[in-house]
Amino acid sequence: MAWLEVPVLILLALVTLSNAEVFTALVDLENVIYTESNMLEAIKMYVKGEEAKLNLIKQKVDKLDQMNREAVSDPEHYLGHPVNGYLLVKRFLWEWTEIENMVRLDKPKTEYLVNITQYREFMPDGNDLSGAAAALLRLQDTYRLDTASIASGKIQGTWTTPQLSAHECFELGRVAYNANDHYHTILWMKESLNRYDAEETKNADFSKATILDYLAWAVYQSGHMKEAQKYTNDLLAIDPEHERAMNNKAFFDYHLAKEEGRMRGDDGDIDEEETDEEQGESKQPKKEPKDAAAEDESTDDFVPERPSDQLAERTAYEALCRGDEDTVAKLNNPRKLKCSYQHYGKPQLFLCPAKEEVVFVRPYLIMYREVLSDLEMSIVKGIAAPRLNRATIQNSVTGKLEYADYRISKSAWLKPGEHGVIQKIRNRVSAYTNLDMETAEDLQVVNYGIGGHYEPHFDFARKEEVNAFKDLGTGNRIATALFYMSDVEAGGATVFPMVGARVIPAKGSAAFWFNLHPNGDGNYDTRHAACPVLAGSKWVSNIWIHEQGQEFRRQCDINRNKY
Repeated sequence: MAWLEVPVLILLALVTLSNAEVFTALVDLENVIYTESNMLEAIKMYVKGEEAKLNLIKQKVDKLDQMNREAVSDPEHYLGHPVNGYLLVKRFLWEWTEIENMVRLDKPKTEYLVNITQYREFMPDGNDLSGAAAALLRLQDTYRLDTASIASGKIQGTWTTPQLSAHECFELGRVAYNANDHYHTILWMKESLNRYDAEETKNADFSKATILDYLAWAVYQSGHMKEAQKYTNDLLAIDPEHERAMNNKAFFDYHLAKEEGRMRGDDGDIDEEETDEEQGESKQPKKEPKDAAAEDESTDDFVPERPSDQLAERTAYEALCRGDEDTVAKLNNPRKLKCSYQHYGKPQLFLCPAKEEVVFVRPYLIMYREVLSDLEMSIVKGIAAPRLNRATIQNSVTGKLEYADYRISKSAWLKPGEHGVIQKIRNRVSAYTNLDMETAEDLQVVNYGIGGHYEPHFDFARKEEVNAFKDLGTGNRIATALFYMSDVEAGGATVFPMVGARVIPAKGSAAFWFNLHPNGDGNYDTRHAACPVLAGSKWVSNIWIHEQGQEFRRQCDINRNKY
């Protein structure tokens, strides 16, 4: 029995040490009796500890089993909710790690630890937890989600999920804190504080003082010293010997007293009249101190403002993702938006014409409905899934591919010869668009993760990006065909912030647009973004079509607006 191996070794060591010819003296034997009593107490404590540990492990396993059964019943639906994704990653970093550490106390390694080693490469790590937390914060900003609602598992447009505990809210706040994101630190530390007070069973891994410590400093860093002082006082009321809090309190008290004295025209040691005369200022009447209760109330209601140092484009981008009415463009002549069956003179489309919908005029944005069948999408996903890797972006200076936080997804590239379906899709794009696919890039298949997104970007290379697509030798990306291979419960729209266009993913449909004007210049109105996925699993695929080979299919013209 592995669980007895450690104490048995200890007992044998003790017996060996005590076997120093004790039988030759009764006094030594008397000592052995007391030694045996101590050993019995030790083994009883060990058994009691093991029983308590096993009971605790059983409780944790029962809880994990319940959550896993819910996830296994419909993985795609379960992971479609960002909170569930965060909690799944969190479980591996906290609950499973805790169980492993508890089991590890038994030596040698148990069968559990040996077996679990083979799964280690599939386990999330600290970076995954940080990424999942960052995704929740991104969703919170983009869709203006209330902190308490997220923590309660109630996000509008999604289904209800388990609530976050005070400790889980604290961990979200700490991720923001480590990223110097004081705004989100305050939001989540305040939520953690509220939940800590409401929870009957406290988590032994952290305390209310710890929450207040983070909260006070984040509030101070955001420029609110008075509120930081209040939280520091609350911390010292719990732990009067907290060294950092005492130092911070002295700092806050000094500067606030100095500021109050300046507001009242009284710096204490400096003569008031002399100071005003030297500065050429008139004496201001002293302000009456605020009512203490009112100050406490205002501090309790303190809500940080989101930093306003973001670009105007981000504001438009996020508003489009939400579908704000005043942001989504309304055309002066909506009659130009039309639906029609088209065969484009192609024999293969006579019996099965393209279902074309013009959804925007400039840029000319087309949606082809029911382009892909369920079987075709299933095949493409099946080929791509085992090969998905973190998606990259192309460095505008070096032309090299690299990772970026503003693109969170995984992708795989499928060549035409890998399966007949892939070649059929390429042939279909050529028939619909009348473009040559010989120089088009491989089919890129993308699956977005927790809060997955791709911030505003161009598909084409700007003139200053001289190294872009240099290795391909096929010119710039003239057009984009974007296939939606899943519906998305909430979020995940494709938006064009420059013009206010917005496309909602529809399984089996494809969006198409030209990235270049007829004269070869880039069309900057095609700057687009993939909004964060709020709920659901978003699968897309795309083909970027290049200039070379299109000379007689989309002829050049000095009139950039001809098409």
